[in-house]
Amino acid sequence: MSTTLVSDARQTAAPRPGLAAGYLFALAAGAIWGTTGPLSTALYAEGAQLTDVGFWRIFLASLGFAVYGLFARRLFQLDRRGVLTIVVGGGICVALFEVAFQYAIAGVGIAGAVALLYTAPVFVAVLANRLLGERLTAMRLLLAVGVMLGVWLAVNGHVGESASTTSASRLAGILGGLLSAASFAGSTLIARYAVPRYGSQRVLFWELVGGTLILALFLPLSGRVPHPPATLPAWTYIAALGLGAVLLANFCYFAAARRIDAAPASVAASIEPFVGAFLGLLLFNQQLTATGWLGLILVVAGVTGGYLREAATEQAISPAS
Repeated sequence: MSTTLVSDARQTAAPRPGLAAGYLFALAAGAIWGTTGPLSTALYAEGAQLTDVGFWRIFLASLGFAVYGLFARRLFQLDRRGVLTIVVGGGICVALFEVAFQYAIAGVGIAGAVALLYTAPVFVAVLANRLLGERLTAMRLLLAVGVMLGVWLAVNGHVGESASTTSASRLAGILGGLLSAASFAGSTLIARYAVPRYGSQRVLFWELVGGTLILALFLPLSGRVPHPPATLPAWTYIAALGLGAVLLANFCYFAAARRIDAAPASVAASIEPFVGAFLGLLLFNQQLTATGWLGLILVVAGVTGGYLREAATEQAISPAS
């Protein structure tokens, strides 16, 4: 799941070519996001600390984005309001997300962590109602209940131990998952304001920069100085996390958003938890019971149902062209 909302996908009303390519790009984005949990778990086995993984992941992603910015100089342009909103506000959300999600992966497994993360749309619906005045309809509440039930089943349906050498209790994992969802929701709300003004790529880049700077400042103050990976495999996993699961995945999603609408792109990208769960089973024997798989299906069904319902509502209230 992207660390920022690519909501400018809704701004393009003109027909977009390459429908099949759009779905393929969205599926690719979801599949690459789904490698976050397995790659992080492999890093734990290499001796990486939880906070190290989050820091180096967004540090490398920021560097990769900066290289891209050499060919798209507008990426570096940001006014004072953007600094406060995106670098500071969005950076705090990204920093919290990166640390909390690692605790979730280590504490409740890959599938459980992603299921908890997918409660973010529930947080968004509630906060948007309170902060932005968006309606909290009966359908949104029903879908939210379905997602929360699915999360409970997925977390409690986890069987098998992580390959991690870094201990994190089950409670820490659940709290980490909920904090990652809350921080993702905060990033989403910030993006609803910032993306129409600055564009999705610029918002994502400066959020990553802000998150990196915040972790670089506060981790040493908390006694957790981020140490670089100690082995070549660890550097490989970190590079795949930063340049792959952040940079490449988001560029795939950007490519999808130029070809298909936001709702079907989001639905296609919801392959993420299934990819993560399958890789967790295949590589680390992190099994799910039948109720765990049912919970994962309920989570994805609730989230995708929300996307489709929102798209249908927007289409119904849009003036005829």
